Amino acid sequence: MKSDILKIEKYKLKSRLIVGTGKYKNFKQTAEAVKASGAEMVTVAVRRVNILDKKKPVLMDYLDPKKIIYLPNTAGCFNSKDALRTLRLAREMGGWKLVKLEVLGDKKTLYPNMVETIKSTDVLVKEGFKVMVYCSDDPIIAKKLEDLGAAAIMPLGSPIGSGRGIKNKLNISIIVKNSKVPVIVDAGIGTASDAAIAMELGCDGVLVNTAIAEAKNPIMMASSMKDAVIAGRKSFLAGRIDIQDYASPSTSSKGLI
Repeated sequence: MKSDILKIEKYKLKSRLIVGTGKYKNFKQTAEAVKASGAEMVTVAVRRVNILDKKKPVLMDYLDPKKIIYLPNTAGCFNSKDALRTLRLAREMGGWKLVKLEVLGDKKTLYPNMVETIKSTDVLVKEGFKVMVYCSDDPIIAKKLEDLGAAAIMPLGSPIGSGRGIKNKLNISIIVKNSKVPVIVDAGIGTASDAAIAMELGCDGVLVNTAIAEAKNPIMMASSMKDAVIAGRKSFLAGRIDIQDYASPSTSSKGLI
């Protein structure tokens, strides 16, 4: 497992768990959860970053960007124009080129607007960004994003923050089989077993925020997500047994007394 590395552009990650930094009660708890998760990459909502009030704490005071990879994202953007402006701002602020794009369709479902997402991906790639793209679980759309130059495909398991787990395992597995870039399930993870299932489907990683941040014990949940991702990855690499229509005895019938 030590040689089983997740490669996203120039980055090589030992952990296949990516953690969001929103919804925690404070930055101290965020940092503790990230540490417990073993994650080497965290997402940061650029539109919610404090850059004006010098008196308020900032995330970088608690998570050293020299030790943790920051992945700026466009959370809260509902059109291509806002998403592009947000990520260009991130590049100006911190020189970030590896970014997470999400363009939402409406405030109730937070499903991705794939028309705006495709348009934004095309522009960002041409501008030199390395784009990890939050998208629907449609295999055709996922392949289109890859063809446009996406650095990673991030299909939803179910609506953001819903905790419903992976609702369409078939589509996710098809996306995995069709993709030559990393596939990372993003959104809908509710508990550790959901993360394990994502990895057992062959996904390259899992992004979790709400399931950790809003758990009764976020630090313990972060640790459980770490274990689940590792277990799910091992299970995938080990190769599961074929699914049978009927029972198959665990003991050979040969030589029975």
